[in-house]
Amino acid sequence: MILSVSLSVAAGSLAAYSVSRFTAERYADRAATTVTYDNETADTHFASAPVGSTQGILPDFTAAAEQGVEAVVNIENRQKYTVRQYSNPFGGGGIDPFEFFFGPSQGQQQPSQPQQKERRSGGSGVILSADGYIVSNNHVVEGADELIVTLHDGSTYKAALVGTDPSTDIALLKIDAKGLKTIPFGNSEELRLGEWVLAIGNPYGLTSTVTAGIVSAKGRSLGVMTSQMGIESFIQTDAVVNPGNSGGALITTEGKLIGINTVIKSPTGFYMGYSFAVPSSIVRKVVTDLREYGVVQRAMLGISFQAITPDWVEHFGEEKGIKEPGGIYIAEVVEDGAAQAAGIKPGDVLTHIGGKAMNTTADVQETIAKLRPNDKIKVTVKRDGSVKEYDVTLRNRAGKTDLVKKDDVNLLDELGATFREVSDKQKKELRIRGGIQVVSLKEDGLLARSRVQRGFIITAINDMPIAAVSDLNRITDKVQSIDGIYPDGRIVSYQALGR
Repeated sequence: MILSVSLSVAAGSLAAYSVSRFTAERYADRAATTVTYDNETADTHFASAPVGSTQGILPDFTAAAEQGVEAVVNIENRQKYTVRQYSNPFGGGGIDPFEFFFGPSQGQQQPSQPQQKERRSGGSGVILSADGYIVSNNHVVEGADELIVTLHDGSTYKAALVGTDPSTDIALLKIDAKGLKTIPFGNSEELRLGEWVLAIGNPYGLTSTVTAGIVSAKGRSLGVMTSQMGIESFIQTDAVVNPGNSGGALITTEGKLIGINTVIKSPTGFYMGYSFAVPSSIVRKVVTDLREYGVVQRAMLGISFQAITPDWVEHFGEEKGIKEPGGIYIAEVVEDGAAQAAGIKPGDVLTHIGGKAMNTTADVQETIAKLRPNDKIKVTVKRDGSVKEYDVTLRNRAGKTDLVKKDDVNLLDELGATFREVSDKQKKELRIRGGIQVVSLKEDGLLARSRVQRGFIITAINDMPIAAVSDLNRITDKVQSIDGIYPDGRIVSYQALGR
């Protein structure tokens, strides 16, 4: 065994030496040279080597990396759960096989012994202020009974959860500390494709890990957010990100925070070349809201929409009278919503918001996500071949311009479910005008407590018709009744049950 290891090491060393020697010999005559023109000199550089690079091949990442790791923390999520074990006359835990088949034996039955156990998971976070505010992902802290933050120097703190936003997968924590190292916010909107970025986090518990890559794409929408109001406009990079990196920093070579690493797109669950971050333009707004109000101030334009792609034009263009791709098709306008109040109509093509071109759903989501109810924007649309501009005052989910309070009802969170809108086929088969079908349920949600089952199609809440998810915005009173139908035709009315 020792011999084989020695041979492997020797072979590896020889291979490394051979490659380095071959490379040196092959490119020895291609080093940068100095050329003289009329007694003046000019340094020449290969096209592949950026001018100003201290390493001759890549930009200098050292300053940004050394500063960045001091402001990236490890977050441990601790969750408690109970396990019942049974003792039996044969010793050990588990179930007595005789009791399993024949019932408990007299005088030998041992009472079950509940045991408290702890489940732990890990992620990363970024220090935003010297007094201990830390941003991370919602999925890193979700369900925690206790959150433990470990700094770069190894010191640990118990963290308080200030607030979360499942729609963007962002969470804000606070630890009791002073004089902490921070990473300043950068402007993700100024990022350019091909720009170098660094990802910093704690993959697999390997603290303070730094990887480098480029900005591969902007405004990516992946359909991974489980929240009904999910907002996706990811920065895509090829910087290596793995489990444990979630909540960590994506920074520029100048050390500015331009994203929070959130998603890996991979068939294996491990890095396969694609990683995604929530842009700082959204992160900054969310954490500011959580810090100031305890809840995110979600602005609503009040429309349902689709990007007008070449494929969309091929399938729907003739029917909708649209011949060219580009812009956003407004399929529906929410009653009493911001768009309707301004004069925008179904069938309009949204082209610009605040002078910025809108061509993807991510463009619209990211633009609106940075705003608050009562903010005013200019919206440009095409209608019947002419261009129209509207002044729109954004509203909250209840159709009002007020800022919401932490204690205000968040209906989607309260219902504790994810939904999909029913298809035209279902409407026809069940003879309903519309509805939203329950896809999944949370155990502590209002629907689960009220004994609603998966697959149930909600057609009314509090006798108010529900034809689409956007109709939930109109429910401002406490939920008392939930009416609907199951796919097999059973019509059911549930009474909402409290905690």
